[in-house]
Amino acid sequence: EDVKDSYVEETEVSTRETRADPTFLLQKPVSRANLGTRADSLQKSSPQVEKRCTFEKNLRAEGLMLEKEPSLTNNDIMFVKVHATWDTLCKYAEQMNIRMPFRKKCYFTDWKSKTLGSRFHLRCQQIKSWLPRNPMKLDKEALPDLEETDCYTAPFSRARMHHFTINNRETFFSNSTRSRIVHHVLQRTKYEDGKSKMGINRLLGNNTYEAAFPPHEGGYKSRHPIKTHGAQNHRHLLYERWARWGIWYKYQPLDLIRRYFGEKIGLYFAWLGWYTGMLIPAALVGVFVFLYGLFTMDSSQVSKEICEDNTTIMCPMCEETCKPWTLSDSCVFAKVTRLFDNGGTVFFAIFMAIWATVFLEFWKRRRAELTYDWDLIDWEEEEEELRPQFEAKYSRVERVNPISGKPEPFQPFSDKLSRLMVSVSGIFFMISLVLTAVFAVVVFRLIAMEKFASFNWDFIQKNWQFATSGTGVCINFMIIMSLNVVYEKVAYLLTNLEHPRTESEWENSFALKMFLFQFVNLNSSTFYIAFFLGRFAGRPGSYNKLFNRWRLEECHPSGCLIDLCLQMGVIMFFKQIWNNFMELGYPLLQNWWSRRKMKKGGSGGQNVENKTQLPQWDKDWNLQPMNAHGLVDEYLEMVLQFGFTTIFVAAFPLAPLLALLNNIIEIRLDAYKFVTQWRRPMPARATDIGIWHGILEGIGVLAVITNAFVIAITSDYIPRFVYAFKYGPCVDKGPHHADECLQGYMNSSLSVFDMWELKNSSQFRYCRYRDYRAPPWSLAPYEFTLQFWHVLAARLAFIIVFEHLVFGIKSFIAYLIPDIPKDLCDRMRREKYLMQEMMFLLTQTEDVCSSPPQTPRCDWCHEAEQIFCEDNLWGLWCCCRKPSSDGYQRTVESKH
Repeated sequence: EDVKDSYVEETEVSTRETRADPTFLLQKPVSRANLGTRADSLQKSSPQVEKRCTFEKNLRAEGLMLEKEPSLTNNDIMFVKVHATWDTLCKYAEQMNIRMPFRKKCYFTDWKSKTLGSRFHLRCQQIKSWLPRNPMKLDKEALPDLEETDCYTAPFSRARMHHFTINNRETFFSNSTRSRIVHHVLQRTKYEDGKSKMGINRLLGNNTYEAAFPPHEGGYKSRHPIKTHGAQNHRHLLYERWARWGIWYKYQPLDLIRRYFGEKIGLYFAWLGWYTGMLIPAALVGVFVFLYGLFTMDSSQVSKEICEDNTTIMCPMCEETCKPWTLSDSCVFAKVTRLFDNGGTVFFAIFMAIWATVFLEFWKRRRAELTYDWDLIDWEEEEEELRPQFEAKYSRVERVNPISGKPEPFQPFSDKLSRLMVSVSGIFFMISLVLTAVFAVVVFRLIAMEKFASFNWDFIQKNWQFATSGTGVCINFMIIMSLNVVYEKVAYLLTNLEHPRTESEWENSFALKMFLFQFVNLNSSTFYIAFFLGRFAGRPGSYNKLFNRWRLEECHPSGCLIDLCLQMGVIMFFKQIWNNFMELGYPLLQNWWSRRKMKKGGSGGQNVENKTQLPQWDKDWNLQPMNAHGLVDEYLEMVLQFGFTTIFVAAFPLAPLLALLNNIIEIRLDAYKFVTQWRRPMPARATDIGIWHGILEGIGVLAVITNAFVIAITSDYIPRFVYAFKYGPCVDKGPHHADECLQGYMNSSLSVFDMWELKNSSQFRYCRYRDYRAPPWSLAPYEFTLQFWHVLAARLAFIIVFEHLVFGIKSFIAYLIPDIPKDLCDRMRREKYLMQEMMFLLTQTEDVCSSPPQTPRCDWCHEAEQIFCEDNLWGLWCCCRKPSSDGYQRTVESKH
């Protein structure tokens, strides 16, 4: 009997009218080539079949409707379409406290401000009508679904359903809300007897079902233009007004994104759009700083002295095959350095530190507005269910949950601490692996420096600095991208080793590990170039060598900033290209391969030539699922970019511009991927971007410190400043032009070495090198001069002053900008007041509706028997008895 019943459950065809828009899809393997083979295989009932039958039976008991459809492209797949009736939606909407609209919003101002403001508002409207229309705004006429309801919302209640704005039952609950309700039921339905034997996630984990996802709302393309024939569905509307490349300059339809994908994904795109918009002023200022360096490149006193000095002999770059070279040979290198190491560097570093604070503070305000508009103000995250892996591991140890009061598996503190220590050890091991890779790149640079400096080709020999830095950066980039693949697997392994209790804890732990790994991997070589390159090279005759073999790398006479700039530019440019290619190219190739197999019938299904013949669930099955990490990869890419844009921005002012161009592409890439290449993800709610906000604040603090050190130590800003005011020709002569005060700076920053001390047969006795040391004929040869200590003291003083100044400005700005706008606070308080007023009026009306008539007959009631009418805050409140089986029917109307 059991075997027969299970077979009927698996192969039943519903006699109800088949709907084309199921709220949720379950996919289960049937492991058959045809129906007869399936019947034979069911003679021995498997545990998965029993779990499915019990689970689906309980779903029907909860009020859900199930329909089963075999796949047209794969005979091993059976689709279970889950529908939610109106009564079921109302029941669980009330249980989940989903807020729904109940009346139009209205705002009150005092008569003085209203009278004075009306004229001003009229004038502004007239001036605005003369101006051209903002091309970035979306056309509301072409997007009817984006018209705001502008209603106050309250937790849904079936007892007071008549007070909610229900114009159409089919659209009252949005598609994402329906999916959330059905997923809520799926998560809490049992498939076996037992306190923890419930939930679709556990059934997916033990392969009872292959997948569970809400289907897309039809195709995303149409033969007819959307302007004349309208949108076929929300997916088509999103593609035409969001995912197409032709509208890259338009604002994002955030309300429609939230309605289709849920609040969590909507907040991600809201944050990404806000970040991209805030990059515009940063990119403009960075371009101005770069152009300032470009226009002053040839007129710079330092560049002139380097390019015009044909007599200064520089010490050889290696001790065996290298020869002395003249200072003018590095003219091109000096001019390129001027592009990024100029007077605007300090200003831009301060500007970007303040920009990071303003960006985060105004994002808090923007987030508050979105959470209010999307009814997330009073939403509290539901008690998450335990991960199946956590339950299986700690099922023997239990404790009472302080929230639900029910016993649940418990992880002892000693076990949690030991696993955490192992995870931390793994993190440090991987970080040490990164440092080993950086050390290998350093060794390569030392070897390449000697080879390029003694190269037979004159072009390479004269530009050995560019050749060494360029090849080092390219090899470093390949190592970074290779290690990123390893780090993801290690982070996944370490996170699972910790056995997090819930999915959100797992996601936060995994995100933190991925950020630490990739941040160190991406920036370790940059930190080496910024703060260690050329600092410990020694001097001619007493060079420090690695393994007593390779001489440590020195900085160019014009500074080390150009090496840092080249490192950042190459890595940032190629990494963004690689990420964009992988984000779009990989899903496209996978979906192309699935369509190819589908057309050939390679999975045992029908040979379907025309994809339009397939039902939507079959099309979605052949799309790629959203990655198991959720939005971690999307946030991680942008947060790492934010670090590159702020941490070393003093060395590369074009970083915000590259980030802006990348993000414009990134928004449309992600939109295209979500709409066309991925299955529709499960709509989820969220009030913020989670752990990433704290990481962004930490990056903002680190950016202030690193930029202070870059300006003070890496660039030549402080040595030039000290020379101009202490040793230059303008000392005690009052204000002069900056270039006039730097005359003789290069001669002052180069020390002298006697090459005959090395018994060198060179025709030149003296050569110059970059340092502040006494000449060989002094009483204390090669000792640090007084100018060296003045420069060191100025650098330390600059770091202290810069950090305190910028941190003070950041704190002051954060204090001035409230997290929630004042008008939003007023709107929230008014909504709370109206909610309390509605509860009072409802209670009052229920008491008086049974009393005899007290007012003249109301025209609105028509032929119904009037019970009570009065004027109040809501307008004319009427309670009428209509001749129906429902008994009393009460209705609130703002106007009659």
